[in-house]
Amino acid sequence: MRPLFLVAVFTMVFASGIARARPAPTVAPTLELTTLDGKSVRLTDFMGRVLLVDIWASWCAPCKSSFPSLDALYLELHPRGLDLLAVNVDERRHDAEEFLSHHPHQMPVVLDPKGRVPEAFGADAMPSSFLIDRSGKIRFRHAGYTPATLEVYRQEIATLLEENGNGTDGLVVIGQK
Repeated sequence: MRPLFLVAVFTMVFASGIARARPAPTVAPTLELTTLDGKSVRLTDFMGRVLLVDIWASWCAPCKSSFPSLDALYLELHPRGLDLLAVNVDERRHDAEEFLSHHPHQMPVVLDPKGRVPEAFGADAMPSSFLIDRSGKIRFRHAGYTPATLEVYRQEIATLLEENGNGTDGLVVIGQK
């Protein structure tokens, strides 16, 4: 009976997205987005810096927790080299603005009402986030958000900030639902 239990646990862990294979880092997509105040931002503008791209929506329950936590992380680590783009995928701008009126922030927010960013990154959960190294490669992926995610971000960001930008380490996929 015990071997069957271990097989069941192993299957649930790997099927749930908590642990996945480590594919090679991929180059981040080249996208141009628009900020709330109408300015254009390209992901390539962040070459040479560590970038966290967070995809969120006003209707996403975990986003209500992740958004202020990521803003605090941005304020703390931006002086050390972290940039962050909070990508809102609401179809109606009003929904994003309503959410933001209840969540004051300093991190840049861009709008993606057509969902080009999640499609380009292959996001399969809400929220989803991607840590991009200085050479423009996606090094870490996260699906979902829990309070423990913030400490994982800190560790991954520290790793990327310490690197020289050659992106030689492998990609890690972490899923939290």
